[in-house]
Amino acid sequence: MQAALLPDRGVVKVVGDDARRFLNGLVTNDAAKVAPGKPAFAALLTPQGKIIVDFIVAEALAEDGGGFFLDCPRALAPDLVEKLNFYKLRAKVLCEDLSDVLGVMAIWNDAGESEYGLSYPDPRLPALGMRVMLPPHLAAEAASDLRATLADAESYDAYRIALGVPRGGTDFIYGDTFPHEADMDQLNGVDFDKGCYVGQEVVSRVEHRASARSRVVPIAYDDFSPLSGLPIMAGEKQVGTLCSTAEGRGLALMRLDRVEDALAKGIALEAGGVSIRLVKPDWAKFEWPGEEKVTS
Repeated sequence: MQAALLPDRGVVKVVGDDARRFLNGLVTNDAAKVAPGKPAFAALLTPQGKIIVDFIVAEALAEDGGGFFLDCPRALAPDLVEKLNFYKLRAKVLCEDLSDVLGVMAIWNDAGESEYGLSYPDPRLPALGMRVMLPPHLAAEAASDLRATLADAESYDAYRIALGVPRGGTDFIYGDTFPHEADMDQLNGVDFDKGCYVGQEVVSRVEHRASARSRVVPIAYDDFSPLSGLPIMAGEKQVGTLCSTAEGRGLALMRLDRVEDALAKGIALEAGGVSIRLVKPDWAKFEWPGEEKVTS
C-alpha cells in the first residue's frame, strides 16, 4: 500500500440548508446521490459547456458536522469559491476555501480508510484507491497508521498516468475543454439523467451525437520521455499534443479521426522523434482508433 500527500489539491467546503440542492443545480453529476463514503466526480462548466474546474464531492457524516467538501485543484480553489458565490443568490449556503488548513492524501494499492480525516473512495476508478482530507502535518502519521509507505506526489502521478486518468491543468486546459474531451463521461463524472445544470445542453448534445472528436488518451513509448507539450505527428500532419509522461507511459490530447486515418494508412505516430503508440484502458467505452467498428 502506498500513500502520498498531493500538494496540488485544495479543499472547498459547501454547507447550509440548501447546499445539496445548490450543488445539484450547478455541477455535472447528481449531488442527490452523494452520501458519506459515496462521493461523486463532477465539474462546474461555463454556459458553453467547457470545464471551469473539476473536483470530487465528498460528504461528511452528520456527527462530524456534515457538509460537502470539494477535493479540487488548489490553484483554482479561490476561483471556485468565487464562482459558487456568484451563483448562490438567496440560497442558504456558505462556501469556504479550506486549502490553508486541509490537504488531500491519496492511498492506493489495497487502500484502506483512514481515521485521520474525511476518507472516501476515488469515484473515477476503483484502482485509484482512497483519498483522505486531513491537515497536511498529519499525513505521515496517517500513512503509518494504515501501514502504507509514504511516497511522493510524483509516484502517485506516475500511477495515475499508467491508469490513463487525466489531470486538469496538465492534460487538458481549464476553460477550453469539454467534459467528453477530458474523459469525464468515461470516468463517472457526468450524470446524463439528472436535471439541469450549467452547460448541460452542450454536454448532452455531444453525448447523443457521439461527436467528441478529441479526447485525452493513454499512450506508451519505449525511448526517453518526450517533453510535455510536443505535437504528436503522423507524417507531416499533427494529430495531437503530448501531455503528462512518466516511466514509459503518458497521456495525449488526440484528434481521434486523424489518428484513425493515420493508423488505417499505416503511418506511425511520434513526438519529438520518439515513437508512441495508443494504449486502450479498460474503462474506455468509446470507439477506439484502429479497432473494427461495431455495427448493430
